[in-house]
Amino acid sequence: MISNKPFLLKRLFAVSFLLILFLIVTMLLGISIGSTGNELKTIFQLLSGERSVDPMREAIIWEIRFPRVILAALVGATLSLGGLVFQVLLRNPLAEPYILGISGGSAVGAIIGILMGLSRFPGVAFTAFAGSVATLLLIVLMSSGQSILKKDSLLLSGVMINAFCSAIIMFLVSMTQDARLHNIIFWLMGDLSMSDTRQVVILAATLFPCFLLLFLLSHSMNLLLMGQEMAQTMGVNIKLVTMTLLVVTSFMVSATVSHCGLLGFVGLVIPHGFRLVLGPDNRVLVPSCVLGGGAYMILCDLLARVLPDQGEIPVGVITAMIGAPIFIFLLKRSRQ
Repeated sequence: MISNKPFLLKRLFAVSFLLILFLIVTMLLGISIGSTGNELKTIFQLLSGERSVDPMREAIIWEIRFPRVILAALVGATLSLGGLVFQVLLRNPLAEPYILGISGGSAVGAIIGILMGLSRFPGVAFTAFAGSVATLLLIVLMSSGQSILKKDSLLLSGVMINAFCSAIIMFLVSMTQDARLHNIIFWLMGDLSMSDTRQVVILAATLFPCFLLLFLLSHSMNLLLMGQEMAQTMGVNIKLVTMTLLVVTSFMVSATVSHCGLLGFVGLVIPHGFRLVLGPDNRVLVPSCVLGGGAYMILCDLLARVLPDQGEIPVGVITAMIGAPIFIFLLKRSRQ
C-alpha cells in the first residue's frame, strides 16, 4: 500500500493516461450513436472545421448528446468515487451510496423539492443534500452510538434506512395526482435525458473540487485501511477525516441524484473491479474511479438508448442488471 513516490507517479500517470483514452473513446461513441443514426463522420467533420454539416445534426450533437454524455460521465465518476470512499470507511466491499441508503435519502429530499416546485439547481439539489445528511445522521444514530467506522452496524443500518426511504418515496409518489407523477417515476429509475448545458456546467463546477479534495485525502484513506491506531500514529485526525469524507461524498451523491435520480450499484462495480486489477492504493484508485466510472456510465447510457427499438429505457435499469448479480456474488463470497 505504501510505495515510493517516483514509482507511484509513473503508475498514476500510466493508469490515468489509459483511462483518459478509454473515456475519450466512450464519449465519442456516446455522442455519435443515437436514434438518428451514427454521426461519427459528422463529428469528425465538425472537429475539422467543415461548414457543410447539416445544422440540425450539429444541434443534435452539441445541444442534446454532448451535455448528456458529460452528465453521464460526471454521474458515473461521482457514484464510483462515492462507493470507493464508503468501502474504505467501512472496510467492506459491499458498501456503496445506494445500498447504504444515502442515495435513497437524497431521492426523498429531491422529490420533496420537486413537489414544492423548486428549481433543479440549487433548490432540488439543496433538498437532496438535506435528505442525504438526515439519512447519514439517522444511520449513525441507528449504529447504537458506536464508532462510525464500525462496518457491520453501519451497513445494516444503511440497508434498513434504504428500505424506509423507498417506502417514503412510494408514499410521496402515490400522493402526487398531477402530470409530474410519470416524470418522477421515470426519474426514480435513473434518467439522464433531462441534461441541460447550463445545469451540466454548474454540476461540473460543483463536483470537481470534491474530486480534488478526495484525491488529496487518498493517502489518509490508505492509512485508515490499516486501522485506527495505526492511522492515529501516522498523524491522521480520524474524526475530522472521516466526517469530511462522509459529508463530501454525501454532497456529491445528492447533487447527482437531484439531476438523474437513483442509479444503483455503480459504486459497487467500478471500485471493486479496479481494486482487483490495480490493488488497494487509493492514490491510484481515486482517479481511476473518476475516469473509469465516467466511461462506465456513458456506456450504460448508450445501451439504454440503443437497446429499445423505440424510445429508451432508464439507465438505472442497465446499472441494476449489471450490478445486482455482482452484489449477490460478493455477498455470497463474503459469507464463505
